[in-house]
Amino acid sequence: MSKTADSGKTDSEQASSVEQYLVKDPERFALNLARMVEQAGKAASAWIEPRERGELRDGVSEPMADMVKTFSKLTEYWLSDPSRALEAQTRLFSGYMNVWSSAILRMSGGEQPSGGESIAPEKGDKRFQDPEWGRNAFFDFLKQAYLVTARWANDLVEHAEGLDEHTRHKASFYVRQISNALSPSNFILTNPELFRETVASNGENLVRGMKMLAEDIQAGGGDLKLRQSDHSQFEIGRNLAMTPGKVVGRSDVAEIIQYDPSTETVLKRPLLICPPWINKFYILDLNPQKSFIRWAVEQGHTVFVISWINPDERHGMKGWEAYIREGLQYGLDTVEAATGEREVNAIGYCVGGTLLAAALALLAQEGDERIKTATFFTTQVDFTHAGDLKVFVDEDQIAALERSMRGKGYLEGNKMATAFNMLRSSDLIWPYVVNNYMRGKEPLPFDLLYWNADSTRMSAANHSFYLRNCYLENNLSHGRMELAGRTVSLGDVTIPVYNLAAREDHIAPARSVFLGCRYFGGPVEYVMAGSGHIAGVVNPPAQNKYQYWTNGKPAGDFDEWVANAQENTGSWWPHWQSWIAERDNRKVAARHPGAHTPTLGDAPGTYVRVRV
Repeated sequence: MSKTADSGKTDSEQASSVEQYLVKDPERFALNLARMVEQAGKAASAWIEPRERGELRDGVSEPMADMVKTFSKLTEYWLSDPSRALEAQTRLFSGYMNVWSSAILRMSGGEQPSGGESIAPEKGDKRFQDPEWGRNAFFDFLKQAYLVTARWANDLVEHAEGLDEHTRHKASFYVRQISNALSPSNFILTNPELFRETVASNGENLVRGMKMLAEDIQAGGGDLKLRQSDHSQFEIGRNLAMTPGKVVGRSDVAEIIQYDPSTETVLKRPLLICPPWINKFYILDLNPQKSFIRWAVEQGHTVFVISWINPDERHGMKGWEAYIREGLQYGLDTVEAATGEREVNAIGYCVGGTLLAAALALLAQEGDERIKTATFFTTQVDFTHAGDLKVFVDEDQIAALERSMRGKGYLEGNKMATAFNMLRSSDLIWPYVVNNYMRGKEPLPFDLLYWNADSTRMSAANHSFYLRNCYLENNLSHGRMELAGRTVSLGDVTIPVYNLAAREDHIAPARSVFLGCRYFGGPVEYVMAGSGHIAGVVNPPAQNKYQYWTNGKPAGDFDEWVANAQENTGSWWPHWQSWIAERDNRKVAARHPGAHTPTLGDAPGTYVRVRV
């Protein structure tokens, strides 16, 4: 039996390898292609009709214009000097020649040079796991040519001198988005696994995929609402946000939930949690095994949570002051009415933490001292190193966003959801595009991704204030933020602070959280958890996952702090509980919702159930 040049395969093996890419039933395949086109027509109609009716206006032009403007600055550097342009072209051509030489050597039956592939995917890249990416010369060539091009484009950004950091950051982000989108793994004819599935099913996967695409565009009201989880398996209050409690207060912007105690005695100081209004509070109450809220109740806290409204036209003028007065301060009033306590421990998560920090600075000036300790989960108060979200923030982009919010009074929830998904598009966008619309497979049920897709709108005044005062102007840490006619300063916040960061956080980077510690006027305990923005926070002790680092006062250089920090295995939750108890461990009899104030319904309330 003779050998072929392709990886030393026998003739029969080569024939078998080729055969898996040949259509077996052309008639059925053609029929399914026709059905696919029919479903594609429905998808197109779902996209076009809202625009024809004037219900939807495309907002593609502004980000596209910003990307073109960013790339113009990049190309200006490389093309302004002919020798630089030639050098860049030579590096790309050299990379292609290496790939071509490797492919020719392989086709001729020669051995690969030591080191294997001329260029290999980065560790953790899941796109090229199918054996055919390395076994089949054609797909191997496509993969390596793509990797050469993507890394060359990224190097153009990294080595461009004279770019300001914001422009470089944006250029790097846009290059990454384009590279992820153009990966050969995203196309049927260039992905061996997709190719095989399409041939094996005679194109039925494409019919299912186009049907799902039409459904998801319809569900998004003319925009694609990417399906990341099987939503039919989840229901808020049934198998999400299940911790028992009652709604004990309701304002225009928030419901206040008090949870039932599970211990005979509780800490004297109640706990008020201020979650982000970008997505919903039940990230802290996904299920009984993952619920921080339930765990805190079990540790003896009387837990209150602010459940923010999913805003509509009525809330367009509700800015940060309204969210402080009608959300956080209203929550403090509700806690006092329900428990009789004027001393409270408070937690703020992400932007909810930023609001809490600003509110503490304001309340300090106003003489409201009810909050005695503050805990921040992955919260930024200084935005110098604010991560990839800064890509979306400059004067032109904020002005365009404000114009788009002006009509309705809010930012559509899918806009913010898309922005967050783009931060990790290789994990949160393209795998689902391939799985859903090309393989035609329903995504698996996953509570975290259900929550991730349960997006919220942003009130115009609130969102504009946040972007301008925090990301654009960095006013909070620099003592320039104005609230209620006062200029607030974090230096006035002298209560003890527990400041939790997450090592792999791409939204509130650990370095950014560390830097923010220096602006508070009181003692700060900085703790860095393993994993990212969600998993680093939602890490129950029973799972015994990840780790956290402690190292005393967060002073000096961040890298030096990390190098000298003590690594502790498992969850940081018990460490936080000990920190709370050290500040005040007095106990009282358990408090039950409704004992002193009327209740307005069962937890998790009504505001959290409003979907966009």
